[in-house]
Amino acid sequence: MKKFQIIIGVLIFLALLFIARISYLQLFTEKYKLNAANTSIKAEYQIPLRGYIMDRNGKILVGNTPSYELTFTQSQMEKNFDTLGFCKLVNISKADFIKKIKSIKSNKKIYNNLVPMTFMKGLTSEDLARIQEKLFKYNAFSIVRTPERNYLVHSAGNILGYINEVNEKYIKSDSSYYMPGNLAGMTGVEKSYEKYLRGIKGIKYIQKDRRLRSIGSYKDGEYDQQMHSGKDITLSIDYDLQNLAEKLLVNKRGGIVALDPNNGEILVMASAPVIDPSVFVGRDKNKHIYSLQMDSMNKPMFDRAAQAAYPPGSTFKLINGLAALQMGVIDEKTTFICKHGFHYGNRKIGCHCGYFYTPIAMDKAIQKSCNNFFAEAYVRILNKYPGNIEKSIDEWSDIVKSFAVGEFMHNDLAVGSRGNIPDANYYNRRYGKDKWNIYTIISNSIGQGEVLATPLQIANYTAVIANRGFFYTPHIVKAIDGKPITDPQFTVPKQVKVEKKYFDIVNKGMSMVVLSGTGHRIFTNTFSQEGKTGTSQNPHGKDHSIFVLIAPVDKPKIAIAVVVENGGSGATYAGPMASLLAEKYLTGTIERKSMEESIIKSDFSNEYLRQWNDYLKRTGKYVPNNLPQALKDSINKINSNKKLSLKEKQRLIQNIINQGEAAKKLDNFIGD
Repeated sequence: MKKFQIIIGVLIFLALLFIARISYLQLFTEKYKLNAANTSIKAEYQIPLRGYIMDRNGKILVGNTPSYELTFTQSQMEKNFDTLGFCKLVNISKADFIKKIKSIKSNKKIYNNLVPMTFMKGLTSEDLARIQEKLFKYNAFSIVRTPERNYLVHSAGNILGYINEVNEKYIKSDSSYYMPGNLAGMTGVEKSYEKYLRGIKGIKYIQKDRRLRSIGSYKDGEYDQQMHSGKDITLSIDYDLQNLAEKLLVNKRGGIVALDPNNGEILVMASAPVIDPSVFVGRDKNKHIYSLQMDSMNKPMFDRAAQAAYPPGSTFKLINGLAALQMGVIDEKTTFICKHGFHYGNRKIGCHCGYFYTPIAMDKAIQKSCNNFFAEAYVRILNKYPGNIEKSIDEWSDIVKSFAVGEFMHNDLAVGSRGNIPDANYYNRRYGKDKWNIYTIISNSIGQGEVLATPLQIANYTAVIANRGFFYTPHIVKAIDGKPITDPQFTVPKQVKVEKKYFDIVNKGMSMVVLSGTGHRIFTNTFSQEGKTGTSQNPHGKDHSIFVLIAPVDKPKIAIAVVVENGGSGATYAGPMASLLAEKYLTGTIERKSMEESIIKSDFSNEYLRQWNDYLKRTGKYVPNNLPQALKDSINKINSNKKLSLKEKQRLIQNIINQGEAAKKLDNFIGD
């Protein structure tokens, strides 16, 4: 009985506490008076101007342009609403009005009758002047300023990003700020620095009389919220350098990243195909964005500089050499003899270093990109602990990952990729425990195999080499509201797991690459450079061209990584691109005009089209443009048939294509 009385007492206490809280909120606070359901008080929202985005030199890249929209709040709708009068005011038909209201209410996930919903966008100054004067008659509708972005440049779309209307998920991420119809950053810097750029909304509470006419601010504006514009963002990007990188990538695919190794600031982050951000504004912006997103062939919205993971090719030999030195399996004096490549069983990794049948040390192996040297060094890495290859590869993997490859970089970009640096667990999952060995994974020695890295990661390990053992996490923002960033993630250097003393021979070899090695084509007397060529094998076409560069050699100011898809050897396209960017950054101009023009004019569009058609043929989706419409319709019908297997679809489609080609030959036959 006593226990029952205690329970009753607790329940009574909780009930009294609840009643007291409700009484307090209703009698002593304004919370419920300011609720959107209270028709005697109307909340008017002021959308702040988003912060400007500038490059490191103060050039404005993104600003704002005035724009207004009309919002609708169901809870404020009068019973005797003058529909025809309102339609005349905003210049729409009654049918359009009904259709718009139904459309707003149909989205159950974000519709709320207490919250202003977007009714009409893109009001012009003329619309504003006409509507504003008589809008007081229609309490459920308000004019809200929604500044639209104004892009002052025609490139760097992957960096800048775009803003768009928030969806249900975005609203849930910060329901205290976002409401349906609000705009927010969706990609790029607009997304990653959204909370700085968006500012603080203003709220004005307007008192209404019984006829819902405005009679002034509620309590003289005591509960109004002051609007604050968004903070301006200064990027680390050098726009002139970015613009040059994107010009060099015209009619190509790939990524270019340039870093200042002294602080990790991203000077260039170019991805090709290049996006002109002007398509992110205007009434047709969603159509343009959708078109970019659906471009499966070129994938312009895929940021190749930060997301695309490529085999880094011979540029990775630099990291393998450093890992071998740190693990103590070779030293600066270690030599290997190259016999036109690395031989294992009846297989081999070919080599064209030219130092055949003579001892070669690491600096010369870097200079001429000797495959045999680094394959032999990798064998020693994996044999460090005899009979325990798992321990050996885990130690190697741990060292390499300290260069921020194979892991997320935790930077301030909206997108990124881990890349891949395999370890024992990776191969045990792939092949099974004790079912792989040194020669199963020997391709890792030359940056092929399972090793993958993004251009940003490749640029970062190049910066590590420039700094002789440390790096600053790459970041794209230099200052916020004019104040330099202070986040220790970006301002405190990270040490890699290779001692400083081991870098000298690597830097020496990279200098030899430019002076008399595989990258001699880019040599210039204007400034000093060190680099490394890379050629990444590609199963679907010509090899990728890769190059890393550090300049100047004595006091590095820039570290660059270039990846050109299907560009061939690293010295052909990637090397000249990197060198031209270094020249522009260090000297402010380009003297090697013929090299620049040659790169800009090169066009790989036909190669990309060939690869795309090959892909379509493999997947049974290829339809020649010159087929008659009837045959195209037949192919579409086959592709839409869910009962057919992919192999059967391919066979049937190929038969149709063959028919079309045979008919064409008959049409074109002239005779003797």
